[in-house]
Amino acid sequence: MSPVLSAVESKLSSLPLPVQLVLPDGQTAGSSNPDVRLTIKDKSTLAHLVAGQVGVLGEDYVEGKFDVDGSMRDLMRVAAAILPGSPIDAARVGRLTELIRRLVSVWRHSIERDARQIQFHYDLSDDFYALWLDPLRVYSCAYFRSPDMTLAQAQEAKLDHICRKLRLKEGERFLDVGAGWGGLLMWAAEHYGVDATGITLSRNQHAHVNRLIEEKGLSGRVRMELRDYRELDESKPYDKVASVGMFEHVGRAQLDGYFAKLHRLVRQGGLVLNHGITAGGIDNTELGAGMGEFIEKYIFPGGELTHISHVLGHLASGGLEGLDIENLRPHYARTLWAWSDTLEARLPEARRILSGEEGERALRAYRMYLAGCAMGFEHGWIALHQVLAQPISAGRADELDEPADQAYPWRRDYIYG
Repeated sequence: MSPVLSAVESKLSSLPLPVQLVLPDGQTAGSSNPDVRLTIKDKSTLAHLVAGQVGVLGEDYVEGKFDVDGSMRDLMRVAAAILPGSPIDAARVGRLTELIRRLVSVWRHSIERDARQIQFHYDLSDDFYALWLDPLRVYSCAYFRSPDMTLAQAQEAKLDHICRKLRLKEGERFLDVGAGWGGLLMWAAEHYGVDATGITLSRNQHAHVNRLIEEKGLSGRVRMELRDYRELDESKPYDKVASVGMFEHVGRAQLDGYFAKLHRLVRQGGLVLNHGITAGGIDNTELGAGMGEFIEKYIFPGGELTHISHVLGHLASGGLEGLDIENLRPHYARTLWAWSDTLEARLPEARRILSGEEGERALRAYRMYLAGCAMGFEHGWIALHQVLAQPISAGRADELDEPADQAYPWRRDYIYG
């Protein structure tokens, strides 16, 4: 037996469930009654398996170097077991490397480049996303207010959770930065009576939401613009601002400017809610073991993660005061598994939508991405934070519409009424 095959056998024997490998020459290794079967087509995959390079294995799967028989949930149990250590520890970098990352981040987040990167992800196919998202196509962490909620109910609960935190009132001017397929934008307009503006860099999302606005008769009170947040007019600040699932795309080196922009877009005494994925480790902008590289290559080019402790520092540097911080990490694990399970149940439909060789690669990438991220949130390697903030008070109190300390209630129970 070769040293590589011997190492593979040893690795298989330590896994928490039975796994079988079908090797390129037809031989098998591992269990004869497996829960997961991996049919290996390229010998390099064996070395990646032994080394626990989960992200590289994900790339091998996308590129067709092995096939999987078994559930994605079981496959992720295998992935977690073969890791040589925490992906957070593996992603820690030295100061010089971090400086290089920050310099590269400035270059990679120009307005034009960000537009291309967003379109790479969100303009894949509206029909594909509709297969596994809820009916409102909310592509962000749901809020399971009660454990028996369906995904659709939990997404509506999340939209309302945000509106309650922002204390939206009829007639207020509300801005949704990175409005996606319009779930929050429409919910705020229809349930809270606000005058709502949303922006996106996705042409598909822009067209979809504008169709919804017409169909619902909301023209004049709701609008969706194809616009970068840096291009928004600051001359008439909004009463309330939300940014959901967007700041991950901003880039760590741009966060001071991002939060400063949100500060200038909201009136004194108004409120801002930032909802986004955060790093599990203090020192890393992506997961280790090749997982960050996989997401960068196939899913979110240009995406970077920041630990909540650094997010709050950037928030303050931008002139905003954090009022309420909530970690919804377990909610996102459940959300991602719901997406993954639904996609797995509809693979034949997905293959009809994403046809051809490139379509199959995209589908394989999303299968790995959704299940892998669910695993990451379960293990605490990544998190999801909602941060409610207001402009740091400046000037005399009589210059404000209401005293800043009264813009936000002194008790949190108003959110849950």
